[in-house]
Amino acid sequence: MVRRNILVLICSVTVFAQTRALPPLPAAQSIPKPANAGDGPYAPQAILPGGVVVPLYAPNSPYLKADKVKEPEQYNMSQAVPGRISSIVGIHNPSIEFHPVERSINNGSVMILVAGGGHNTLNVGGEAADFVPFFYNYGINTVILRNRLRRDGYQPFTDAVNDALQAVRVVRGYAKEWNLDAKKIGIIGFSAGAELSSSTAVQYEEFDKRSAGDPFEGISARPDFVGIVYPGPTPFARNRTAPPIPKDVPPAFLATPGSGDRVHAIWAMDYFSAMLTLGVPNIEMHVYGNGRHPGDPLPDGSRMSGGLTDRKGIPLGNWQFRLIDWMRDLGFLGKSGEETKAARDVADFVKNPPRPFGAGRPPAAAPAKPNQ
Repeated sequence: MVRRNILVLICSVTVFAQTRALPPLPAAQSIPKPANAGDGPYAPQAILPGGVVVPLYAPNSPYLKADKVKEPEQYNMSQAVPGRISSIVGIHNPSIEFHPVERSINNGSVMILVAGGGHNTLNVGGEAADFVPFFYNYGINTVILRNRLRRDGYQPFTDAVNDALQAVRVVRGYAKEWNLDAKKIGIIGFSAGAELSSSTAVQYEEFDKRSAGDPFEGISARPDFVGIVYPGPTPFARNRTAPPIPKDVPPAFLATPGSGDRVHAIWAMDYFSAMLTLGVPNIEMHVYGNGRHPGDPLPDGSRMSGGLTDRKGIPLGNWQFRLIDWMRDLGFLGKSGEETKAARDVADFVKNPPRPFGAGRPPAAAPAKPNQ
């Protein structure tokens, strides 16, 4: 009888606890939002706390559309994570957003992050903002690029590529103020963003000859290293006219799924093959046997994720650690101001370029006749 009364009491307390009204949850704080339209060019806002936002061009730059530059950006927010910007559209005043690391761990390297989105959106959540704390752990400063999009009336291979090249130039211009090593500036792109990073790697000479009428003129737009992750068509895609490869073309790291994302793997191999044929040093590529492009459907009904996500335990989800290995190998994680292995190898390549594969090869010897 006593035991029954105890059970009844426990049940009553449990029911009472479940029916009590809990205090309402407070609203999420510090939700980022675009600035309002004003009389001058739109002022891009930081998408992460502490970001230093710098427009890429002067207000009267010929690279900007005067009739569009005042229009505010539009944020597409995550439905599950309050305050997380999934993507941005309506970018008419392109910019960079700088995030430093502590002086005690700063190695001077900086990575410019170029998000994908098919030139229709700029997926700054998974393919830019998430990388800021990741690279921070390795003493690498970060810059988020907000480049213009085809959906807003811009051309990816001209306007957006110009934005990426100008981003390198602006970062190098502020290297001293931001405690960066001006010889350790990298750019990494994802999908459509990798189209831009791969173009930046080979088009800086032409860009540096142009006049943009801004204070960054005369500063080199050459990146010191390049990341190309599950890319769209690079400048060496088979339906494009390949540009000349500069003598001091930077080293590149490439990563992509393989047969599950065949078209992007082929575009990655187009770039890799062009560099390998010429003998460019420190070109590294990882093609993973299992994996698909971000957003593609999976057999269980979900979709493949991108950026830094684990991807349900498959090796593709660890590509970022291979990138860190490559950067360490080339000296980009060493002390700021120290000459890198990458820089030495580029200088040697410029001075003593190897003969391109297949060029000037002697004709094959005639097969020996069998003994009679």
